[in-house]
Amino acid sequence: MKRSTKFISIILVFFLIIAIVIIGRTMIGNHFKKKFSKRPPPGIIVTQVVSKEFSEKIETFGTAISKRSKTFKIKKDDLVEDLKLKDFVKKGEILIKLKSGNILAPFSGVLGYTGLTEDILVSNNIFIITLDDNSTIYSDIKIPENYSASIKKGLPVEVKLSSYKNKIFEGKVDFVSSRINADTRSLLSRIKIENNNLELISGSLLEVGVKFDLRNSLSVPDTSIMIEGDKSYVYKINEKNIANKIEVNTGLRGNKNVEIISGLSEGDIIVAEGLKKVRPRGKIKPINK
Repeated sequence: MKRSTKFISIILVFFLIIAIVIIGRTMIGNHFKKKFSKRPPPGIIVTQVVSKEFSEKIETFGTAISKRSKTFKIKKDDLVEDLKLKDFVKKGEILIKLKSGNILAPFSGVLGYTGLTEDILVSNNIFIITLDDNSTIYSDIKIPENYSASIKKGLPVEVKLSSYKNKIFEGKVDFVSSRINADTRSLLSRIKIENNNLELISGSLLEVGVKFDLRNSLSVPDTSIMIEGDKSYVYKINEKNIANKIEVNTGLRGNKNVEIISGLSEGDIIVAEGLKKVRPRGKIKPINK
């Protein structure tokens, strides 16, 4: 074989090897590209944009007051038998049997007495019996002057207290004073709470929230909002399950919901949770919350 022919053969083999490597890598790349392109879209929790009630709130404190209360002073020597009080009595029932004449309940309510130690009872020789009608609880609250134009009779009220941490009692504004107190710069108001289960006790400290400027607005979960600078965004899902990043204007926040002023319409489907898994213009697999 001539030297030139041998040299050409070597070059051809070299280029053939290079071609085989390139073709092989291309085929392998296409194989994996095809394989991974079939990966299913991520499952993302979505929810519907709905209309909910939003409101401003005035927060203050008040003391629980019974609907009716009465106190009875009883001499120990006047008792017919040892003092045994019922937890609850109905109107007309015997409260206490006395030598001088039995005492009847003037109204239904909860019984109690002051002077809980024997020393106090003996030294004073007097029992002080209390009867409280707690079926309705009132509380006088002071509304700051700057809210005076917003407070009106009939506004809904939410009440919390430390002994029922996760429970909200509902009531309403029952009375609003006609003048501002010049010393405290506040407006005296009274709230009313129906206490059907007698859970609220007279004298309890109440955390009061008076709701005003009530309105129905579009609402989304607070977990669906993305904050970037001074702007807010959500992922809106179209009919092809494509996530589109949409700017929205938000209002009030409360109870894990955010008020939407503009940018969405009622019935729109948005991403509720799992924002980090979503890519703009990316496809998802919707999971209804």
